[in-house]
Amino acid sequence: MKCLVTGGAGFIGSHLVDRLLSNGHDVIVYDNFSTGFQEFLNGAKKHDNFKFVRGDLLNLRFLTKSMSGCDFIFHLAANADVRFGTSHPDKDLKQNTVATFNVLEAMRLNNIKKIAFSSTGSVYGEVAIIPTPEDAPFPVQTSLYGASKLACEGLIQAYCEGFGFQSWIFRFVSILGERYTHGHVFDFYKKLLANPDRLDVLGNGKQRKSYLYVQDCIDAMLLAIEKSGEKVNIFNLGTDEYCEVNNSIKWICSHLNVSPQLVYSGGERGWIGDNPFIFLDCSKIRGLGWKPKYTIKDGIIKTLSYLEENKWVLDRQ
Repeated sequence: MKCLVTGGAGFIGSHLVDRLLSNGHDVIVYDNFSTGFQEFLNGAKKHDNFKFVRGDLLNLRFLTKSMSGCDFIFHLAANADVRFGTSHPDKDLKQNTVATFNVLEAMRLNNIKKIAFSSTGSVYGEVAIIPTPEDAPFPVQTSLYGASKLACEGLIQAYCEGFGFQSWIFRFVSILGERYTHGHVFDFYKKLLANPDRLDVLGNGKQRKSYLYVQDCIDAMLLAIEKSGEKVNIFNLGTDEYCEVNNSIKWICSHLNVSPQLVYSGGERGWIGDNPFIFLDCSKIRGLGWKPKYTIKDGIIKTLSYLEENKWVLDRQ
């Protein structure tokens, strides 16, 4: 199979690229390095069946040309900067929704019918049903990021209906692991390096979140594609546990052997659109035989260990 991976130089994308190559597939990475790193592709570059294309998803003509001859599209490129959505409202629209439209159009023009898409549990907003299943009714959207991803899902489903596409839509919780370059573990670690005696925390620390280790995420994606064959396949991806931000802080500080003063700000949530409780019902993907190998605590420690060994990542943000 010949695959194109958008955002393939990023955190999750580069791990997916490595796995696809190890499984014997031909892989094209399409990335503009807005958030990804060339270093994440060092292993991939050793494969003869790997190709890198530097390009922007907003350039439809170049994207269409680059996609020629592919069988399957993994669309992972996006603006994942959830917290600052209200500071640049057009960023989520352009880099998530418009970019996804361009991916779908390039597929249509190349007669490519299969796409896997990285969505988010944020599309559920502050839902009343916890843990949240895939068929939960959508409440009012609370973040521009979540709204843009939900719009992407709608476009993908419409292309499946209108042009005979087949899709796999994955609603992730926050992903942890090696090559992690943004999120609370990254932020806390960077702050504690600068000042191990004080840690500023957005929110009250009681926000409850679920996380998933990146290799468990890749396992789930590939299994779902192999075993589910509907026109539109939607899966929550997460663990059957959650933790408070305070729990995560405790694990991080214990690993780093620091005891900072915790300074909270922002009330019960860290930023506009921050959902104080995210916990997804993952029984659908579990029904296919998948279960995560690592706990949330495992994922946090693995992430910290990577950051400790690769401090250059901190300097590139």
